[in-house]
Amino acid sequence: MKIAFIDPSRPLPCDVGVGFCAEKCQLDEALAALDTLLDGFISKALAGMDFTGRRDEAVFLTLPPAAGLARLMVLGTGEGGEEADDAGLVRRGGILAARHADFFKASEAVLLSSGMDAKSLAALLEGMLLRNWKFTKYRTVKKPHAREGIKTLYAHVADVKAAEKAFAPRRARAEAVGFARDLVSEPGNVLYPASMAAIVAKHFAGSAVSVEVLSEKDIRALGMGALLGVAQGSEKAPRVVVLEYKGARSPKKAPIAFVGKGVTFDSGGISIKPADGMWDMKRDMAGAAAVVGLFETLAARKAKVNVVGILGLVENMPSGSAQRPGDVVVSMSGKTIEVQNTDAEGRLVLADCMWYAQECFAAKTVIDLATLTGAMVIALGKEHAGLFSNSTELAVALRDAGKKTGEKLWRLPMGEAYDKFMDSDIADMKNISGVRDAGSITAAQFLQRFIRDDVAWAHLDIAAVAWSDKDKALFPKGSTGFGIRLLDAFVADSLEKA
Repeated sequence: MKIAFIDPSRPLPCDVGVGFCAEKCQLDEALAALDTLLDGFISKALAGMDFTGRRDEAVFLTLPPAAGLARLMVLGTGEGGEEADDAGLVRRGGILAARHADFFKASEAVLLSSGMDAKSLAALLEGMLLRNWKFTKYRTVKKPHAREGIKTLYAHVADVKAAEKAFAPRRARAEAVGFARDLVSEPGNVLYPASMAAIVAKHFAGSAVSVEVLSEKDIRALGMGALLGVAQGSEKAPRVVVLEYKGARSPKKAPIAFVGKGVTFDSGGISIKPADGMWDMKRDMAGAAAVVGLFETLAARKAKVNVVGILGLVENMPSGSAQRPGDVVVSMSGKTIEVQNTDAEGRLVLADCMWYAQECFAAKTVIDLATLTGAMVIALGKEHAGLFSNSTELAVALRDAGKKTGEKLWRLPMGEAYDKFMDSDIADMKNISGVRDAGSITAAQFLQRFIRDDVAWAHLDIAAVAWSDKDKALFPKGSTGFGIRLLDAFVADSLEKA
């Protein structure tokens, strides 16, 4: 969607408009001015339609010629202050984009937003961009009655330069989320370890983000036996992609590490998954995609921080060369792992990648993102991602960032009683607990064994929130891009201000 900021004194560029109304039919400043011009036509029409301005309530009006607009959508914003925070404004923008697609066939609209401050308008527009995303790459025929959404939006602002400045980082972040969603939406025959690595390298070419792609030979030389064990059943060779962005005043300052699980397709391996729903396993690289989107966002807004991203890219397939249940692998840390279930593969990939971040970059803070456990969906549903951490300070900062952006986290417990489930009879540990209890927690306990004592660590299990089976306020059905806005806010509030 193209967004252009225009002065309200200019002639209207299209005949479709959008305005806002709070509870009890309180028109906002811009809509009230138009209502005055029309001798109260809008307020009278709304009263006759029993419109009250409840949150997300929307109506369609046909206006008289004097308005300069033929059609108007009025969106209810609820009680004063109900959605005054950042997350609420972003959400309102998403609802607006969805409602526009429901009401109008027009590809252009003008937003009567001259009464909004630049920061609030920027948040609203970010939400519209997020909701307007679509993945139609492989469609050759349009769906009947499909709504295209807004192609061009003109926003009324008193100060064009201030609006553009406030919106620039928001636009960049929304575009990064869109790119990550595109990656997750790609099928496994198109997106596999080598192709994803190449796409990421091309995407960051010429930017402030440096990219190094480690080949299978490089990975083997590093001793990443846990990651290689997952990959050995596939014809698609693994890759580890290393992203670096240095924006801090001192380029030598130790970076914060973000590690993403990048299983481009997960059949389960020899412990094969049921056929029903296996097609969705193309999205098992959503954690890695989120890290890519985060780095695009940080570079675009020139964040004052040093960060490193580690993407562990593998395909988990059954074959004559595949890892067997009962195999023992040696991780990069030197710790041995008994692989009792080859479908618990993500933790094996993360174990080597997290160790690599600590060993090769001296990272003192490590945050991993992974669609790790189905148990997370059972525990929290699809409203929160799971948060596990060895640091209360880090956990609180991440939770606060989640509240600010609406990408909510819920911290779950960890401890020795859970950790002992991961002990193996023949190796240092096993990759599953062997019991049904606390599956997401025991997976996190496994990961913690690859975190050094002096390193702050957080694990975000995004299995429940990386994909949506239905349209929601900020995304249509499909990939959500969860984690990018959350972690961008975390970096801005907890690292850059530190």
